[in-house]
Amino acid sequence: MNEARDVVLISFPFAAGVALAQFCPFSLFHISLAVSAVLILLALGGLLKGRGWFGVMFFAVGMLCGAAGSLAEDGGIAVGGGLSGAGGIAARALERTDAVIRQIPFPHGSTNELLRALLTGQRDGLSRETTDAFRAAGASHILALSGLHLGIIYLLLSKLLALLGNGRTASVVRSILIVAASAFYALMTGASPSIVRALLFITINETMRHFPGRRKSPLAVWCCALMIQLVVFPWAIRSVGFQLSYLAMLGIFTIFPWLEGFYPKPAKGWSPMRWMWVSMALSISCQIFTAPLVWLRFGTFPKYFLLTNLLALPLTSLLMFAAVPLLLLALAGLSPGWLVWTTDSLAELLQGCLTIIASLG
Repeated sequence: MNEARDVVLISFPFAAGVALAQFCPFSLFHISLAVSAVLILLALGGLLKGRGWFGVMFFAVGMLCGAAGSLAEDGGIAVGGGLSGAGGIAARALERTDAVIRQIPFPHGSTNELLRALLTGQRDGLSRETTDAFRAAGASHILALSGLHLGIIYLLLSKLLALLGNGRTASVVRSILIVAASAFYALMTGASPSIVRALLFITINETMRHFPGRRKSPLAVWCCALMIQLVVFPWAIRSVGFQLSYLAMLGIFTIFPWLEGFYPKPAKGWSPMRWMWVSMALSISCQIFTAPLVWLRFGTFPKYFLLTNLLALPLTSLLMFAAVPLLLLALAGLSPGWLVWTTDSLAELLQGCLTIIASLG
């Protein structure tokens, strides 16, 4: 049995069923309930054989899940596309973090507002010029808190917690801490669909890390995360952020490995030309899947997406790698001058590059 293929076989029909129920103008709950019950009974009775029938059954179950989600949303149970809001400790943590970012003594006040957007999702303080520049350059996704930001934080956590060692116990503790911190960050920032997607990826990957005998397929991880999120939040499929997030990752998992292979790794050392090619291949892989949806929903296409991603994504990563340690130190009442200057310089460089790209028309 090819487990990865089986996961794909059931996840795509399931997602299609959820989409049909969520976008259908009338309720499919009773129809999908009856169809799902009949198919499940036939499968239990051994009358349905073959993977194709399981795909049909999961399509019906997806319809049922999507229809039930619509009923729950109509009843006021569901709010938004993720874990609705952040309460209690998470809300207080968000307020505290936001206040500390505002108080960091950056030479340029725009840096405080940019970091509020990148780290907490609070974009109310950004100037019109900044948001216009990001949008015109095709970098609006950088300002919208998403899986990109949680992914960078995940890398930071992994590097920091590597100090625990590589023993079995240390590895388990490290995974628990990473997942717990990522989950708290997701709750703190409102748990948008794309953030929840990234959290599921992190949780699945950290779980699979402790089963070394099992082969991990990136596409299977994608499918598992998709199914879990749609089971819990079927209404999330209507979110553009959810759609773009999963489409971008699907491009990375399917097209990127093929494009990357056109420029082989050097025998030794680091090749700047290969780094540039890998960055372009990553950007192209995402755009192939997301560009049609962006055009359909917004009527635009980022003409300079290659240039934007070649410059903006590395700068954003460097900025967050500097900003997160600075934030942690600021929470403890410390603001090292050199780190403040470095973070401010990276923020100004990022905004400057995007302003130039936006001016190209």
